[in-house]
Amino acid sequence: MTRRGAHAVPDLVARAREGDPAAVARLITLVEDASPLLREVMSALGPDAGRAHVLGITGAPGVGKSTSTNALVAGMRRAGKRVGVLAIDPSSPFSGGALLGDRVRMGDHALDRDVYIRSMGARGHLGGLAWSTPQAVRVLDAAGCDVVVLETVGVGQSEVEVAGLADTTLVLLAPGMGDGIQAAKAGILEIGDVYAVNKADREGADRTRRELRTMLTMAERRDGAWRPPVLQTVASTGQGIDELLAELDRHAAWLRESGELARRRTVRARREVEAIALAALRERWGRADAGADLDALAERVVTGEVDPYAAADELLADGRSFG
Repeated sequence: MTRRGAHAVPDLVARAREGDPAAVARLITLVEDASPLLREVMSALGPDAGRAHVLGITGAPGVGKSTSTNALVAGMRRAGKRVGVLAIDPSSPFSGGALLGDRVRMGDHALDRDVYIRSMGARGHLGGLAWSTPQAVRVLDAAGCDVVVLETVGVGQSEVEVAGLADTTLVLLAPGMGDGIQAAKAGILEIGDVYAVNKADREGADRTRRELRTMLTMAERRDGAWRPPVLQTVASTGQGIDELLAELDRHAAWLRESGELARRRTVRARREVEAIALAALRERWGRADAGADLDALAERVVTGEVDPYAAADELLADGRSFG
């Protein structure tokens, strides 16, 4: 990488903090390309980490994730929130930060400078998310987004991975698609914080809601745990969206008050640091099949004291044993 490229990082980060869409796009491209500048970028962004609330939206294909995302973003903007959207596509050739399909579905926000929409190719990564998603979230967080929305690809059972990256996970279902059975199979009864039966104007919506509520009631939860609500929406018309936004806000408040938000973010940072460290070990030794106690490093990443790359370097330099 040229000296010119290295000198560009501080300028890109400064412009991104001011909400410059071109700078944000460039930083996310560096993330996706695993650029040699990525360590410098993450180090510069570290102090700004943890300000945005991360909302994951998941569900089987056809439940209306993109339409629901569009409606939720509109509601967030009415509340004065700045929003970033990462729409993960299963096999997209992407350029300029967004796919045409996402721009069409979210066209209402295309000219809004306080909404940033980016499509990212999963590139074969299982779990409905791109491998670079955590660092892309960090970029949007530093760029001043109040909420970062992760919309997964719609690959069914493997979408449970979104819960590991989101503060709040919204699971969408639709009547007449066998979602009740599929929900139990996929394990999304365990990962959802809020559930919405979309396309509620269709026959069977009430039955789907009742079945889901029954299954959630049967799930074991510790005392004081969050009890996921089940709502009905028609995202195409906006019906039920205000109520859904209110429940999402209620969950965000519960996370902060209960201490669950800090716990989830520490677990998330731990996984990110571990993944970077193991990748370095794989490159150095060709394989890595062990872990280490990363909680202390993860907490420092959460507070912005260090970025995940610096934490990984510290872990390796410590000479701790893996095994």
